[in-house]
Amino acid sequence: MSNRGECEGKDSWPELVGVEGKVAEATIERENPLVNAEIVLEGSDVTQDFRCDRVWVWVDKNGIVKQVPIIG
Repeated sequence: MSNRGECEGKDSWPELVGVEGKVAEATIERENPLVNAEIVLEGSDVTQDFRCDRVWVWVDKNGIVKQVPIIG
């Protein structure tokens, strides 16, 4: 179950799929200064706990965003 509705500010960035990860990271942090965007390579293990201050930016081996970045 998602807790995204409890978080402040913008909570998803579908427009960033296909964008370079560093650009996406900067855009997310500019559009919602309450979050820290973290670039993660596809297939990597990440913690599953929900946090309003974190956005995983999933990228492929070329550094391109592959999934919609969302708060979590």
